[in-house]
Amino acid sequence: MTKEYNLKIVNQHLKYDKVSLIPTLTSSFIHIASEIDTTSIPFFITTSSKKKELIKNCKKWSKEIEKIEGVIEISFFKATIIPPGFGQYIKENLNKIHLAKFDFVILIETLSDEITEKVKQLDTFKMIIKEVNKVASFSHIMNASNVRRIGSVNHKKKGVFLFNYFSAENRAQNLKIWEYTAGWFEKETALNNSTLMLPKEKNQLYSIVNHCRWDKYIDILPSLIFKKSFKNYVLDNFYVNNLGAQPILYKVI
Repeated sequence: MTKEYNLKIVNQHLKYDKVSLIPTLTSSFIHIASEIDTTSIPFFITTSSKKKELIKNCKKWSKEIEKIEGVIEISFFKATIIPPGFGQYIKENLNKIHLAKFDFVILIETLSDEITEKVKQLDTFKMIIKEVNKVASFSHIMNASNVRRIGSVNHKKKGVFLFNYFSAENRAQNLKIWEYTAGWFEKETALNNSTLMLPKEKNQLYSIVNHCRWDKYIDILPSLIFKKSFKNYVLDNFYVNNLGAQPILYKVI
C-alpha cells in the first residue's frame, strides 16, 4: 500500500485512465430524498397508494415552482434496485451513518443560490416538504452545488439513474478517491455522464452524492456483479480511504 496525492492506493496493478472531467455546472440543486415503502430485499417491487398519491401531488405542486424564472428543471425518481456497491466502511459504521433506503427523490436545479432560496420560500415548496415529511418514515433535504462533472445527466430520456450516497471521514479525501475510481466506470460501463453534488451545509448526512445515468440495466449491473475489478479497484480503495457508498438505482417518473 502506498500513498499518492494523500490517497491510500491498493491493487495498483489494476490501472484505469484518469476520469474525463469537464467544467462543472454553476447551477444550484435541491435534492429531496424520502423513504416511504420499506423493503428488506434489494428490489423496490411495489408502490403503495400513499406513495402514488404523494408523487401525484408533488408533480402537481411543482408546476408552480417551474414558473419561477431561473428554475431549470424539476425531476422525479422512483427507486428500482439497490445494486452491489454497499461499502464495508458503511457496515462498520452503521451506528453513525444513516442506512439509505430512499425510494422517492425530487431533484430541483436552478440557475443560482439566490433562485434556490426564492424557491424554498414558496408556499408550494413548503407544501411539498410538509407532505413528504408526513408520508415518509425518513426524509433528507440537501442544498448542493456541482463539484465534479463527467457530463450532464439527461432527465428527458428514460434510462437507469443512480444516486450514490457517500459517507466519509474526510470530504476532500472522498472527492479525490471518487476521481481516482471514476475511470473504472467510464471503461467498464461506458459511463459518459455524471454530476457530483457537494452539500452546501456542513454536517450534512452524506459527504457527497453522485448522480448519473445509463440507458439500460445491462449497461451497469453485470459489471457490478461479475467484474472482480469492481471490488478490487473501486470498493477496496473506498474502504482503505475511510469512505463508503450506498448506491440506489432509479427510474425517472
